Amino acid sequence: MNLPADFLEELQLLVAQARHLLPSVPAATDWENGRAFRWRVDGRQGTLETVRDLSPIRLDDLCGIDRQKAEITRNTRQFVHKRPANNVLLTGSRGTGKSSLVKGLLNAFGDEGLRVIEVDRDHLNDLSDIISLVSHRPERFIIYCDDLSFTADDASYRALKTTLDGSLHAGSDNVLIYATSNRRHLLPEFMSDNLQTSAGEDGELHPGEAVEDKISLSDRFGLWLSFYAMSQDNYLDIVRHWLGSYGLELDEAARMAALQWAQGRGNRSGRSAAQFSRDWAGRNPVA
Repeated sequence: MNLPADFLEELQLLVAQARHLLPSVPAATDWENGRAFRWRVDGRQGTLETVRDLSPIRLDDLCGIDRQKAEITRNTRQFVHKRPANNVLLTGSRGTGKSSLVKGLLNAFGDEGLRVIEVDRDHLNDLSDIISLVSHRPERFIIYCDDLSFTADDASYRALKTTLDGSLHAGSDNVLIYATSNRRHLLPEFMSDNLQTSAGEDGELHPGEAVEDKISLSDRFGLWLSFYAMSQDNYLDIVRHWLGSYGLELDEAARMAALQWAQGRGNRSGRSAAQFSRDWAGRNPVA
């Protein structure tokens, strides 16, 4: 049967258009070489994308947070060695090393089977799918949620609550969740939450229960680590460390410049110290 040429051309065009509508076949996860992954969602399909450019930061590079570093290292070591360990919530001042700690843990325990999966807040509803993908693997996985916070009407936090400690499913013993946030309670709190009664027919009749709901997510993390603004001495110690990595010393000129840098940024933090040191090393290269 011979079909008209114009019909064949139209059919080929329809096939080409249909191919664009079909979801692409995801690349196989590189379990052998990958140590860190990002959860990517294309349409309705999620995949684990291997992170190739890993941060080189080490735990020894993180100064001024010795207590927090010791606690999270202990917890992670227990996890890697298949002993009981807790999910971790790291909260507090910006730039104090919360995210860097997680990166440093991967470099410290990667050879022992630790892996990290970064998940954006908008994809928390996929947590059960992610855990199903890795539950049969021999590696130990930290699901990492950076800069986590929710708006008052954001329902995605319930998926995280359920995954942490609310599902009928027992979960997987090779998965923990580490989250960082600038706020201790991940949902916003208002003055009206503290009222024992609310005026008006549309007011909350049981405001105490509303407050309980807002703080219950934080409670489901077994280990809380708080980070605070640094003293001037701690800040300068960190500057000294990073300048040393560039072959420079913290002389009086660098010291004064570092303090002016922190004053201009409005805070003393490990991030500010690292950024200043990078700038100073660029301006004053070692001969």
